[in-house]
Amino acid sequence: MSKYTFATSTGRFRVVSIAEGISYLLLLGIAMPLKYFAGIPEAVKYTGWAHGLLFVLYMLTGLDTAISERWSFKVIVLAFLASLLPFGPFVFDSVYLKEKRPA
Repeated sequence: MSKYTFATSTGRFRVVSIAEGISYLLLLGIAMPLKYFAGIPEAVKYTGWAHGLLFVLYMLTGLDTAISERWSFKVIVLAFLASLLPFGPFVFDSVYLKEKRPA
């Protein structure tokens, strides 16, 4: 069984979290340089739009998971802060969600 599944709120959050983290890295690492160094603003327009949608989904699934898993206020704040850092969602997943992984 995959550790990334939609069967639980934690699984949904993990899938969205990884997608949001990847979209943020694409935005910062590929789209922004294309805009400012190659003069292709469309890269930021479309990547930014996708990242914005995934950020909203991250917040909604994070809220759902926080309620269903009864996260502490500290973990909720750390999940939010993780979404603002380029590799934050991956670190949050490995540190705070590791005990939720199936055997």
